[in-house]
Amino acid sequence: MFKPFLLLGFVTLLDAQTPNQLEPPKDQVLLFKLTGKGSQIYVCQSAAGAYTWVFKAPDAKLYNQDGELAGRHFAGPTWEAKDGSRVKGKLLSSVPSPDAGAIPWLLLTAVAHEGTGTMASIQSIQRLNTTGGKAPAEPCEAPNDKHEVAVPYQANYFFYGARP
Repeated sequence: MFKPFLLLGFVTLLDAQTPNQLEPPKDQVLLFKLTGKGSQIYVCQSAAGAYTWVFKAPDAKLYNQDGELAGRHFAGPTWEAKDGSRVKGKLLSSVPSPDAGAIPWLLLTAVAHEGTGTMASIQSIQRLNTTGGKAPAEPCEAPNDKHEVAVPYQANYFFYGARP
């Protein structure tokens, strides 16, 4: 069973640490938080005669505050709850993580929903507190063309919607 997370004191603490450009619209409230643990997948590709690592997709499991599996996160970007409901996001804003070795912090807006469960009312998603997940440090060269690498990462996802 999905257990939403809502702790008003946490939101106040979060506001002091979240860059302004990653704040959701003022008419939205935090509905719940999930922790994503998995991989950011990159593919070695040739572009304009040079090889580079290109982001392909996330592949992560989502956990609630009790450490229970609550869903998954995958290409789209899409978040799916255990009840089968899904939300697909579109990037609005990005800032570098305070951790130089981690993927950026993001604000996304919901652009599509499936199902009538947990994710049906989501309007905005924040990705914060990231660790890992950056493109591989190893060279991307011709012998690695089309080679995929899964880089471990973790992040907190904050899901916002209209006031209940």
